[in-house]
Amino acid sequence: MNNISVVPEFLLVGFAGPWKLQVFQGGIFMVIYLAALMGNGLIIIITSLDPCLHKPMYFFLRNLSFFDLCLISAVVPKTIVNSLMHSNSISFLGCVAQVFLVAFSAATGLFLLTAMSIDRYIAICHPLHYDVIMNRVTCFQMASLSWLSGGMISVIHTAGTFSLSYCGLNEIRQFFCDIPQLLAISHSKHVTVEIVLILITLVLDFCCLICIIISYTYIFSIVRTIQSSEGQSKAYSTCIPHLIVFVLFLSTAFGAYLKPILGSASFTDTILSAFYIVLPPSLNPIIYGLRNKAMKVGLQKLITKKLLTKGSLIFLQE
Repeated sequence: MNNISVVPEFLLVGFAGPWKLQVFQGGIFMVIYLAALMGNGLIIIITSLDPCLHKPMYFFLRNLSFFDLCLISAVVPKTIVNSLMHSNSISFLGCVAQVFLVAFSAATGLFLLTAMSIDRYIAICHPLHYDVIMNRVTCFQMASLSWLSGGMISVIHTAGTFSLSYCGLNEIRQFFCDIPQLLAISHSKHVTVEIVLILITLVLDFCCLICIIISYTYIFSIVRTIQSSEGQSKAYSTCIPHLIVFVLFLSTAFGAYLKPILGSASFTDTILSAFYIVLPPSLNPIIYGLRNKAMKVGLQKLITKKLLTKGSLIFLQE
């Protein structure tokens, strides 16, 4: 039999171990997930409600926070449940959903980070033309292109991965349904096609990296010419966090996808994948939120508004 339907479920053995250790791992994942949920949720709420933050940079940031939530929510809740229940199984449909959502969220997030670098390049290198170039229509088109491109990539990879045959051994040496690990257990003769698609996607990711490097080369060359140290500090504080997030995201993703394809799987792949899935969604709210003065002001406005509304309701009830 060579039909995938003979495999009703897969076994995730990435973080296998004693029950107490799995409960501890589940607790760590729960804390990280709740922090990411709260941080990214606040960014989405603040940038949506505060009119002062209805700008291109925060528009892309809101989209990025949404996909960060999708990325971490596609994997971590199932990992927590499996750890607490001392189980390592995932249904076939659940595996399909994970592959699609992870590929969709990661690809779209990468394109949004690239769009954010272009936005910063225009804002710093062409400030007089910024409002004309980065208008509402342009921002919507760039975000839509990111969504559509990410969706196409995820559909292609999901269809390619699950068109292969999975008979007999169904243990995935990962804590979620990862495409390279699924290819490793497939018995299909057409597995090379999906490997080629992954390599093509990595080349596309590398092109995004080149685009960002070029953008920041121009940005930092302009920043160095700014006479005011305060102006330089403001520009660096805006751009460097974005660069850190991108490097962290892309380096861990490259490691997580290239190593299982080019060599045998190991525990290092599981750690790299954990960084790639968990760290960017957790760190983005800290880097963009706590270090950003406008975001702090927006949060203060939101809290003040809620307190005033609550006080008014209590006054009316009295």
